[in-house]
Amino acid sequence: MAKFQTLVDIYQNATIAFSDLPLFGTKRDGEWSWMTYREFGRKTDGLRAGLAALGLSRGDHVGIIANNRYEWAAAAYACFGLGIAFIPMYEAQLPTDWEFIVRDSEIKALFVATNAIYNKTRNLLEVVPSLKHIISFDAATMTSHKTLSFHELAETAPTVPMIPITSTDVACIIYTSGTTGNPRGVILSHGNIASNVSAIHECFPMATNDRSLSFLPWAHSFGQTVELHALFSMGSSLAIAEGVDKILQNLVETKPTLLFSVPRIFNKLYAAVQAQVSEKPGFVQDMVKSALGTRKKQRNHEKVSPWERLVLALTDKVVFSKVRARFGGQLKYAFSGGAAIATEVAEFIDGLGITVYEGYGLTETSPIVTANWPHNRKIGSVGKALPGVTVTISDEGEVVTVGPNVMVGYYKRKEDTDAVLTKEGAFRTGDLGRLDDEGYLYITGRLKEQYKLENGKYVVPTLLEEQLKLSPYVANVMVYGDNKPFNVAIVIANMEKVKSWAAQHGVPDGGAKDILGSTRVYKLFQDELTHYGEKFKGFESVKDFALVADDFTVENGMLTPSLKVKRREVYRVYRPMIEELYAHLRKQPVEKIDRKEVENSAE
Repeated sequence: MAKFQTLVDIYQNATIAFSDLPLFGTKRDGEWSWMTYREFGRKTDGLRAGLAALGLSRGDHVGIIANNRYEWAAAAYACFGLGIAFIPMYEAQLPTDWEFIVRDSEIKALFVATNAIYNKTRNLLEVVPSLKHIISFDAATMTSHKTLSFHELAETAPTVPMIPITSTDVACIIYTSGTTGNPRGVILSHGNIASNVSAIHECFPMATNDRSLSFLPWAHSFGQTVELHALFSMGSSLAIAEGVDKILQNLVETKPTLLFSVPRIFNKLYAAVQAQVSEKPGFVQDMVKSALGTRKKQRNHEKVSPWERLVLALTDKVVFSKVRARFGGQLKYAFSGGAAIATEVAEFIDGLGITVYEGYGLTETSPIVTANWPHNRKIGSVGKALPGVTVTISDEGEVVTVGPNVMVGYYKRKEDTDAVLTKEGAFRTGDLGRLDDEGYLYITGRLKEQYKLENGKYVVPTLLEEQLKLSPYVANVMVYGDNKPFNVAIVIANMEKVKSWAAQHGVPDGGAKDILGSTRVYKLFQDELTHYGEKFKGFESVKDFALVADDFTVENGMLTPSLKVKRREVYRVYRPMIEELYAHLRKQPVEKIDRKEVENSAE
């Protein structure tokens, strides 16, 4: 039997068993202060009473628009204790997305983090029939009979008990960001999420003395389940990052033992350290290379000579320990999810002395399906199925999974639900993959994102894109070639790195447009894409590309809040540029293309 049946089980156990331990760390006025499990329990119990006083009860829907903070967790667990479905949204989403989700999910009360968000959502009280209250965390928000203060609501009502909750009660409706069309609400029961937390207990040795720096949004299932609920259930502590731009500073200050992240963060670390090492004397570079090779031998249980051990120990003291110090010096484990991490990046982080565990899952699976864990780990794979979960590969190569973590369905979308859930309850993930003889899963692409070239060969662009982004000069990239003779790409330049390179190589700085129009800069990127794409087959390679300075972002509609590229939107914006690339390539060989002519004609 699973350790936990519901999220209420987790809450009751944690607030009693770990009452005096630190839970949430927040930095204010330059100092970190910690809320204990007991204090969190009191805040949550008070808020649960406040919600009940508003007339909210089992089966109702409550939403939140906020980044990670203790109030987020209190709102969630207060709702869970009343049988209310909790519906998280991102601060970075567009107001039109918020309105769609509030309307679609029939939210009755909405928590908002700031007065600025309140000002963008208060009109919803008039235009969305279901919405009765907005509850603001911000003291600057003026209260009224429909607009309430979070802190006042949590302190005014008499305590009310939690109602009996079963594993089939709805805990969350999490809207998938969706790279095309409107998002869909994924219904997750208490049993769905609790089963994932229970499986984590079986696999990972985390304890009360462990700490994470929390920056993965809890509005996303990965951050919510594996960090908030799982660490909460183990008595661990979570330092809440001030922001993405403060991650490195906060790591040094809070000294976490655990890091939960998406590959983008690891890629940045990899590129930064590689750049630093490349500037060191040749003998230091040789030491690093030897030490990383020794770590790989140790990981594969191969024989290591005394000399290799000595070089590793010296390199660890002189180089690797300094890199670990940038993470606070106490980091033991790094958990990667949300997208595939490049094998060389995982091996590099692992080689630094930080054990990397990669997993795989989706919002629809609460989210973990497979993971690497101690004594069951293969870098390059996304691990084995969690206890209680089964994974198979269909005849079409699609990953199919069955388990207590599989969602109830999509909210008010029976047709969509029927398309992905079989009558037996198996979930068709939409991902392509393979299983090796030991049961380790390897993801090879996504069904909806792969396309066919004119020659009939299939291309999975995401795998190539992740590899190309390892270049320190590439901030982002989208590869395109649907029904075309070959692939081209929109490449977002890392302008800080490119400007530095340009200055060193005599390229005049007339602004981003002129720098990216330089034939020497084009040749730099051509070499970079060739180098980082060398593992891919010839037909998968990028034949030509356009350089762009402005990145894909959530704000410009080209990234989802979980930082996935909205391919359709990028193509819509850059279609003229893409078509110009094909037009020029059809007329003449790639090496004779005048890059300035291409860029100017595409703008």
